[in-house]
Amino acid sequence: MSDTPNPVFQIQRVYLKEASLEQPNSPAILLEQEQPTVDIQLGVNASTVADGVYEVVVTATVQTKIKERTVFLVEASQAGIFEIRNLPPEQMGPIMGIACPQIVYPYLRSNVSDLIQRGGFPPVHLSEINFQAMYEQQQAAQTEETPAVQ
Repeated sequence: MSDTPNPVFQIQRVYLKEASLEQPNSPAILLEQEQPTVDIQLGVNASTVADGVYEVVVTATVQTKIKERTVFLVEASQAGIFEIRNLPPEQMGPIMGIACPQIVYPYLRSNVSDLIQRGGFPPVHLSEINFQAMYEQQQAAQTEETPAVQ
């Protein structure tokens, strides 16, 4: 028998933390015939809520413009609360940066699409994200920013 406690990974809750839709140039811009440009930004943030309990938030910003005028701007944050215990410290980064966002992201995609449609626009579907590649890029960028200790 081993004295090592079993690893724990449980989803406590997934929830919409924040969502907003702005249409600063409506109704005039709705009459434009030109196709808007779409800019999508994504981010992931993790924080400790309590001992062994973490919140992981995936944020999306979707902005569409015609020339320099905004058609609409959607900002949404989808969060998950996860209980994570008895994992080796080297596994925590990938769990928080890859596994948890993969669970939360489909909810964010659905909420963003729904919010845009409720605003009277054709849906914008956020594409699938490779959170492993995103995490590895962030790790590489942090390594480059942190000078080696002599």
